[in-house]
Amino acid sequence: MGSGRHDAALTVTLVVLCQGFNMLALGGIALFLPLIREDLHIGFAEAGILSAAATFTYALGQIPAGYLADRFGPKRVFFAGILGSTLLSLQFGVIESYGAAVANQTITGVFRALLFAPGLTLVASWFPPHRKATAMGMYVVGGMSGSVLLSLVGPFLASRYGWRAPFIGFAALGVCVALVYFVFGRERRAAGRKPVGMRDVFELFRYPIMWVCAAIQFVRYGVATSFNFWLPSLLVADRGLSLQAAGLITAMGFALTALSNAFGGYVSDRLRNPPLVIGGSLAVLACTSALLVYVDSIPALVLVIAVNAIFLQLYFGPLFYVPIEVLGQRVAGMSTGFSNMFANLGALTFAYALGVVKDSAGAFTLGFVATSAFCVIGALLAAVLSRMRARALAA
Repeated sequence: MGSGRHDAALTVTLVVLCQGFNMLALGGIALFLPLIREDLHIGFAEAGILSAAATFTYALGQIPAGYLADRFGPKRVFFAGILGSTLLSLQFGVIESYGAAVANQTITGVFRALLFAPGLTLVASWFPPHRKATAMGMYVVGGMSGSVLLSLVGPFLASRYGWRAPFIGFAALGVCVALVYFVFGRERRAAGRKPVGMRDVFELFRYPIMWVCAAIQFVRYGVATSFNFWLPSLLVADRGLSLQAAGLITAMGFALTALSNAFGGYVSDRLRNPPLVIGGSLAVLACTSALLVYVDSIPALVLVIAVNAIFLQLYFGPLFYVPIEVLGQRVAGMSTGFSNMFANLGALTFAYALGVVKDSAGAFTLGFVATSAFCVIGALLAAVLSRMRARALAA
């Protein structure tokens, strides 16, 4: 029993740490975007394509990654993803042309796809059924913690060494952590579980509740990406703040989001009502997304950013837990991949659209107002999800 708790603690810690270093590289592109755009001589729309390239291949790889995790076990799949993504981040730090940067991010998306569903499944497998949503919320803590660290020290390092040196340094550390995970990480699989096949993948498309979850995921990660990817540019380009000030505000946002992830899962598990957490979070985000571009004073804007950050991923664990709760642990990887595929299609759409809006209108106002409208739609879908879930569990 003691050995099992030790394996659980060590594996979960290493997976969360790997996710943190992955987010250091991923978040570095958003934080250093003003410097990267200047270095590569690109506009906001082209910067949106840079994000969309990785997000597109990442989205397409979600169901295959989930299938591989359910079929062969999540540990090896996760290792391939973290090693490949960190090595490609090393390469991104020395890229000199926009075309090479797009190609790099396109391939990076493939390896990043091997991280999410396998990593989430691996972490959740070490928790009892009544704490699955909490476990899923904890998975994101590593990524958020990495983003906090980056936002605090990134601008300081960039002001002295440029954006490339810290990018390469963080990626090199990520490679080392990936190797440590491979040696010491453990895998827990249910004995006697029937192996999954390709038929199980196509079966997912037959469940209406999966499509409702997918639509909410489309909104969830689209909103999160709009906030995380474009916030530094919004603060620098539209509000005239320095990169250092934008980094501090962004760090605050990531810190609050990291804390709220696990808390949202905990509340959902305690209430045994994931749709309530999902709908409530989206209702708040509908308000804060619009206020981001209408609030004038910097102190008020910081307050809005703080509230937005708290609810941005509060419903992450509950939303990913509902399909597993209804369909079972056997297809946990594939159902997670299914949901995250649509989440990242939303991220791709929102990230690119906001860049286009900024270039054409000269401000982010219309983009974030549209984001607010999508949050209202998401909240209405959460009410639909509540009824569907109740009927499914009763049956």
